[in-house]
Amino acid sequence: MVTVTDKAKAKIDNLMQDSGLDASYFLRVSVQGGGCSGLSYNLDFDNEEKKGDQFFEDRGVRFALDMKSFLYLAGTELDFSDGLNGKGFNFHNPNATRTCGCGESFSV
Repeated sequence: MVTVTDKAKAKIDNLMQDSGLDASYFLRVSVQGGGCSGLSYNLDFDNEEKKGDQFFEDRGVRFALDMKSFLYLAGTELDFSDGLNGKGFNFHNPNATRTCGCGESFSV
């Protein structure tokens, strides 16, 4: 399961509203090869379910993860930072065994 902080929820809600997306949309979270730690996170809004999707909801935010991504992201918290050290979504993944300077972390 993926959880979301209050700041991340507020930013997601704002992005959905600014994009004119209705309640049928959810946040698709996935893991892809690449990035300096070997894997990278991907976030996107979607309203089409795919075979094998795992769905979770936290604080009113609905998430979809494919099975591969679910295995990597179990227990991850999605946060949002708008401070001087960088602006954007951050994943706090307890399964990560290494991280890189860009703030992404992943188990390999």
